[in-house]
Amino acid sequence: MTDSTARRVTANLVLSLDGRYNGPGGAADFGAFVPYVTTEVARDQLTRTWENATTAVLGRVNAEGFLGFWPTVADSEEADPRDRGYAKWLVHTEKVVFSTTLTEAPWERTRLVNAPAADVVADLRSTGEGDILVNSSASVIKALLSADLLDRLYLIVVPEVLGGGQRLFEDGLPDSHWELTHHEVGELGETALVYDRVR
Repeated sequence: MTDSTARRVTANLVLSLDGRYNGPGGAADFGAFVPYVTTEVARDQLTRTWENATTAVLGRVNAEGFLGFWPTVADSEEADPRDRGYAKWLVHTEKVVFSTTLTEAPWERTRLVNAPAADVVADLRSTGEGDILVNSSASVIKALLSADLLDRLYLIVVPEVLGGGQRLFEDGLPDSHWELTHHEVGELGETALVYDRVR
């Protein structure tokens, strides 16, 4: 059980109908998701993920990939206002990046950690205020699901069966019950879902 006074730990991810967060081509195979991540529903879901968060948690791959993209969006007058809002938040918020190889933080306001995700996030929960958002980093999300440390899941499910690739929910996770607190269907058939862990 978690302390009701602790910070809420949240996570966001895009999944296929068969529960995968990448395609059969490997970790960088996101082609099937591309049409769905800039829809109205997806952008509104993105805003929902960060508006109460004060800490972003990322794996190394996402941290480096995000660094090459989001700071330019924060400064772009042409970008969708929701994208700019997220980008500015990500640039300016506290960030914790998990890495076994980085020796220098790739962002300002970033702390590198080489420790089990569950231990680090459990420490984060007990200090400060605001949500902790695990930002599309599946390896960290999986570790926190295994430790039953996630309090909210922001998912976008796209109407694609990929038939290969990595799955978020693997065998061996502890039993848990979740309440659907928001759902919205987009024009392409993508579905934004928010689930809260019932404890």
